[in-house]
Amino acid sequence: MDTTEKLRRSTMTPAALRVLEAAARLFYERGIHAVGVDLIAAEAGVTKKTLYDRFGSKEQLVVEYLADRDERWRAFLAQCLDAAQPTPTAQVLAVFDASREWAAQNSSKGCSMVNAHAEISDPSHPAYAIITRQKEWTLALFNDLVAGIAPDRADQLGRTLMLLHEGALVAHGLSIFPDPISQAREQAQDLLAAAGDAAAKR
Repeated sequence: MDTTEKLRRSTMTPAALRVLEAAARLFYERGIHAVGVDLIAAEAGVTKKTLYDRFGSKEQLVVEYLADRDERWRAFLAQCLDAAQPTPTAQVLAVFDASREWAAQNSSKGCSMVNAHAEISDPSHPAYAIITRQKEWTLALFNDLVAGIAPDRADQLGRTLMLLHEGALVAHGLSIFPDPISQAREQAQDLLAAAGDAAAKR
């Protein structure tokens, strides 16, 4: 499902791009509620009027921030999946590898969608759908990938992989122990091997 489906998007002029870049950095580093439009405008080098002219509201700026981040993540993941071996196991493990690389480069504080959901729990907020659809998309991806290993257990395996993946992203943001995404990858590999063995015996 397309994350941007039925969402209003803003036209990205050079000034709007500067605003979005500043907002994305501040929202991720400090939290959405903690950052006001005055600070965003100052960091972007524009007036508050320009910010409102381009986006209309802070809510719309949050929509653009999360939609842009989701689009960039999906494009990055697609490249990683294209580069991996086409087997179901390799494709699943490539998701974890991509998440580990993405997290190291872009997500020192954990998953931006999970962090945003901690602040945006109202389904009527225009950004709420971006958060939930991205996670629904991730679950559907895992379900599709494991269908080639154990088609009769694809939903169960997909959910378990989702739990491993999302838990690892949260643990990464908390920095309680090193490299949780790699540990989750190892658990996923063991899970898929056991599922494959069980399917072969049927």
